[in-house]
Amino acid sequence: MSKKKIVIVGGVAGGASAAARARRLSEDAEIILFERGPYISFANCGLPYHIGGEIKDRDRLLVQTPESMEGRFNIDVRINSEVIKIDIENKLIEINNKARNEVYSESYDALVLSPGASAIRPPIPGIDNERIFTLRNIPDMDQINGFIAEQEVRCAVVVGGGYIGLEMVEALRNRKIEVTVVELAEQVMGPVDPEMATLLHQELRMHGVDLRLGVSVVGFDAQDNGLSITLSNDDNVLSDMVILAIGVRPENSLAKAAGLKIGELGGIVVNQHMLTSDKNIYAVGDAIEVEEFVSGKSALIPLAGPANRQGRIAADNIFGRDSVYNATQGTGICKVFNQTVGMTGLNEKLLKRFEIAYEKIYVHPAQHAGYYPGSTPISFKLLFAPESGKILGAQAVGANGVDKRIDVLAMAIRAGQTVYDLEEAELSYAPPYGSAKDVVNYAGFVASNVLKGDMGICHVDEVLNIDGSKQILVDVRTSLEFEMGSIPGSINVPVDLLRLHLADLPRDRELLVYCRVGLRGYIASRILQQHGFNVRNLSGGYTTYKMVVDDASLEWVQSMCSDTGEISCAGDIPNDVAVHIDACGVQCPGPIQKLKQALDELEHGEMLSIATSDPGFVNDAPAWCKTTGHEFIEMVVQDGSYITTIRKNSGLGDKSNAKFTNVAAKQAMTIVLFSGDFDKAMAAFIIANGAATMGYEVTIFSTFWGLNVLRKHSPIKVQKNLIEKMMGKMMPRGANKVALSKMHMLGMGTKMIKGIMKKKQVASLPDLIADAKEAGVKLVGCSMTMDMMGIRQEELLDGVEKGGVAMYLNKAGEGSLNLFI
Repeated sequence: MSKKKIVIVGGVAGGASAAARARRLSEDAEIILFERGPYISFANCGLPYHIGGEIKDRDRLLVQTPESMEGRFNIDVRINSEVIKIDIENKLIEINNKARNEVYSESYDALVLSPGASAIRPPIPGIDNERIFTLRNIPDMDQINGFIAEQEVRCAVVVGGGYIGLEMVEALRNRKIEVTVVELAEQVMGPVDPEMATLLHQELRMHGVDLRLGVSVVGFDAQDNGLSITLSNDDNVLSDMVILAIGVRPENSLAKAAGLKIGELGGIVVNQHMLTSDKNIYAVGDAIEVEEFVSGKSALIPLAGPANRQGRIAADNIFGRDSVYNATQGTGICKVFNQTVGMTGLNEKLLKRFEIAYEKIYVHPAQHAGYYPGSTPISFKLLFAPESGKILGAQAVGANGVDKRIDVLAMAIRAGQTVYDLEEAELSYAPPYGSAKDVVNYAGFVASNVLKGDMGICHVDEVLNIDGSKQILVDVRTSLEFEMGSIPGSINVPVDLLRLHLADLPRDRELLVYCRVGLRGYIASRILQQHGFNVRNLSGGYTTYKMVVDDASLEWVQSMCSDTGEISCAGDIPNDVAVHIDACGVQCPGPIQKLKQALDELEHGEMLSIATSDPGFVNDAPAWCKTTGHEFIEMVVQDGSYITTIRKNSGLGDKSNAKFTNVAAKQAMTIVLFSGDFDKAMAAFIIANGAATMGYEVTIFSTFWGLNVLRKHSPIKVQKNLIEKMMGKMMPRGANKVALSKMHMLGMGTKMIKGIMKKKQVASLPDLIADAKEAGVKLVGCSMTMDMMGIRQEELLDGVEKGGVAMYLNKAGEGSLNLFI
């Protein structure tokens, strides 16, 4: 067998792997590696971490140097040498030696192309400004580092919210640089679905990042000491520098000029042996189109792991080994400050685009045993075939343990497994590392329950478009959880009391139940299903609902934590904190309950801190302080936990601290409508409408007899017991039926006053109520009184919400006027 001459164009992952593998297979082969830059093999995924300071030693990024490659593998490495032409017919390449500025030719028996991909620089006016950078290699990294140091950069704009963009955001924030992210999509991290990205948006905002989603850059204008960036919504952002992280495109110019086949997506077309359309030329890495594993469709998936394997496979086939590449799953992971996002397989967006049938479930369990310190939640989304249960994709976001779960799912997809296999997966367990029922098992149990028909599920889009005539939302969490936030239109029946209230629930409508994360909803759905109800459980519960609808989830935190709206990302608990509570691993409402118990033991003015692992507490803590009048001091993000410091104030509504006062001093009024008398109800709604016209935010909280004013005039068919039916008949139904408090005279007095009102053109009570609703007055029915008096939500006027004392106190604390009528 004659000695083979192998020429490799490009180093880094694919090319360097091909060269090393080729040498291991043959000591006789002549192997030449050409690299147009000075570095043949470097950790390009580590570049942002050197800029951010996590990787201190720059040389640690150099995986192989030309000298080490030549010494260990006897490979002829030629750096600063750009291959500019391929002569397929004569099996020759032309090389431009940039150091000597000369062009020469080299023959080959087998050619491996690993040119990589180039950063996209769209034709935007001003794009060539020296303050605009991309990050693909070591020289790019050195240029960015040098510019930051020399120019004393204070603020930067990152265009693009993918892997490199998010890693650069963290790197820049670690260097105390203010960062604005501009992303054309409505989410960062495109490989995951929008609701999963919401958790990343929260994490970014918590670290002071200004997110501009759904907009693009339309122009860069040079200023005396920076850049003015014009966005597609006409906003302008001033910046010292810009990092372009829009994405990459395959470097196909060399292959295209040689006549090799290029795919529809712009990548070099190869078969499973990494062979191009020419029998002597192979291609690997970011420059090629691959088959996506789940769908079988062509894709561009520029990842280092696949590139390494492709280089190895190309070398195998050059030396006669029948080695094949079995598609790319797109398994990836990214660190975003204290959160990690991981994914494998197809996301929901692509499944829809490819018209592949699928079902999905969400779970939000802890990453290890909740009783072991440091437990944090993982939000996990599983996509699977609705008939067979075959796994199609998975996504996860959490502080810890995401990599382990995504890697397990990546192997499951590769093996063609189903959700039933996840039930049976035997994974390592000890309290510091996992749970006896791992996140993976948990997802398998839930998905299997769906396929077996043990639980019907619904999703947030259905809840948002609920048909009130055919469906009803039932929140089965505790009353405290319900008062802290619920899906509009829900009724609250805690799961532990559900069996006592079966007669109160309608059987002529579908029940959509939900809890915090789905577990109690599952228990409730099993109870209801076995009692003959038509019921489905909201997958992932209220947590998933908030992920979908509440992307602006840091409104309270940003307004209260600091002048810049930033939560501290590191730091110690203040020295004068009297008590520290560890609530990590405790699920809502546990942290709030622990917080209240501890505050009850403190003196006025003393502080406590509470550490939690639930990202939902980021919103709960400030909202609870807002309601109770205690002072929200700060929130520190530390090792994946949220450490909140709160100062006790004496009594509800204490507005002594400036941060609370600034929020609470808005014009707001609360009216408690206790009376069901016609004249008192008139007064309440006249005052409410007048206040609304003056810009007040008005809430009318109707309780006891005041509820009758908000009842519908026509009887509504609902299931009631005998006592409730009797009370319903004895009480007036709606604004037209309530009577005067004085001089009623068996109805004559009320008729007389209504006649005078009509003559004097005074609006009727029903008209005043309609005007109030149109003016934005919030109408709330007391949930406790409704339960006592047997009044159902559907008997009240449309738009009336159901709430309890916590809602009332929250609203009362927001304003300076509170009337009791």
